Amino acid sequence: MNKSLAVILGIMLPFILLMTGVRLIMTPAFPALEYQRPGFPADPLGMSISERKGWSAYAVQYLTNDAEINYLADLKYPDGSSLYNTAELEHMVDVKRVVHTSLTVWYVCLGIGFACTLWLLVQRQGHLLLRGINAGAWLSVILIFAMIVYLLVNFNSLFDTFHKLFFADGTWVFNYSDTLIRLFPLEFWRDAFFLVGAFTLLSAWLLIVITRRKRKTRTVYQTVPPAGY
Repeated sequence: MNKSLAVILGIMLPFILLMTGVRLIMTPAFPALEYQRPGFPADPLGMSISERKGWSAYAVQYLTNDAEINYLADLKYPDGSSLYNTAELEHMVDVKRVVHTSLTVWYVCLGIGFACTLWLLVQRQGHLLLRGINAGAWLSVILIFAMIVYLLVNFNSLFDTFHKLFFADGTWVFNYSDTLIRLFPLEFWRDAFFLVGAFTLLSAWLLIVITRRKRKTRTVYQTVPPAGY
C-alpha cells in the first residue's frame, strides 16, 4: 500500500505543478504586465493599455468566479456597443467550464497528495515519499521539456492542438477585430505557455535537488556504525 501511494503521488505531481503555474498567472496582474512588456503588439484598433487592463481583468475574473455569462455580456464600449459578440460569449462559457473542471481536479489532487504525504510520514516511510516525489519531478521535467521544445519549434500547432482537445471545432476561431483577439493575441498565449512551462520545470528541478540531497544524507547516516559497536 505504501509503495502504491508513493507511485500515485509521483504520477499526480506533474499535473499539480502544471496547474499551480496556471493558477498563478490566472490573475488580472498577468495580462496587465503583458501589455507593458516591450515588443507586445498594440491593439490594431487603438485600444489603450489602460483600457486593455480594465477589460482583460473582467475576463480573467469571470473564469475564476461563480458569475453567470451576464458578467461579460453586460459590458459595453463607450459608444454603447457590446464588448463581446455571441460567439465570444459562448466560447467564454466553454473556457470557464474547462477552467473550473481543471481547478477542481487540481484541488482533489492536492488533497490526495497531502493525504499520501501525511500517511507515509506517519508510517515512517519517508524514503518512499522521497522516491515518489523524485520520480514525479523527473516525469515533470521530461514532459514539460518536451512541451517547451514543441512550443519553440511550432507554437501555432501546439496552440491548435490544445484547443482541439477541449473545444468543438470552429468555436475558438475569431476575427482580428473581435475583443478576445484584441485583448489576448497569440503572443499573449505564447508567453503564458512559456511561463507556466518554465515554472513547472524549475519547480520540478528544485524538488529533484531537494529529494536527492535528503536521500544522500539518509544513506550517509545509515553507514555510520551504532555507538558502542
